[in-house]
Amino acid sequence: MKLKITVHGVAYEVDVQVLDAKDEMTPASGSPLPPAPAAAPAVGPVMPPPPMAAPAPGPAPVAASGGGVASPIAGTVLEVKCQVGAAVDQGQTLLVIEAMKMETAIAAPSAGTVKAVLVAAGDSVRENETLVELA
Repeated sequence: MKLKITVHGVAYEVDVQVLDAKDEMTPASGSPLPPAPAAAPAVGPVMPPPPMAAPAPGPAPVAASGGGVASPIAGTVLEVKCQVGAAVDQGQTLLVIEAMKMETAIAAPSAGTVKAVLVAAGDSVRENETLVELA
């Protein structure tokens, strides 16, 4: 029988042989099982990997289907910097979202006109939720 086991985020595929109580010490071939290898001596504590550097803050354009701009993260809308009918350039900041005390500027993925603003300051948003629709 094959099993998949994940240890610390690493997946392993292992073969497992199910034995009856009377066959515990004998595999299907009838020969006795070899002795188990000795455990490797402990070298020292296992240290977690070093933390990754935080990405440089900047506008994060995320296009949603149908000309919308989606939130790349879940968070709270701090500021809406556009209004319906306004012309926007590619890369222009449309709104700012706060998540885990970090502010993320959401930018227009392309130039266009703001067709609808679907959120307001103070609103909670989910990842991939459409925030602004562009025409």
